[in-house]
Amino acid sequence: MEDTEIYQRLTGIFRDVFDDDSIVARPELTAEDVDEWDSLSHIRLMLTIEKTFHVSFSASDVGSLHNVGELAQLIQSKL
Repeated sequence: MEDTEIYQRLTGIFRDVFDDDSIVARPELTAEDVDEWDSLSHIRLMLTIEKTFHVSFSASDVGSLHNVGELAQLIQSKL
């Protein structure tokens, strides 16, 4: 899967989970950039990503992420 497709899908997921159509998934995006991104929405976000991409993340996978770029790389490594 191409990086652009991953980011397009992630943008849709982020917009849905955070109910904000202005969000664009880009490599440098972090939780601090999204007002509604808290621990509960983070869980919902990860579960939605796993379901959408048909991948599974371990707690250590998720805990080591610092931005959306690293998330996209993780998704790509699981496909």
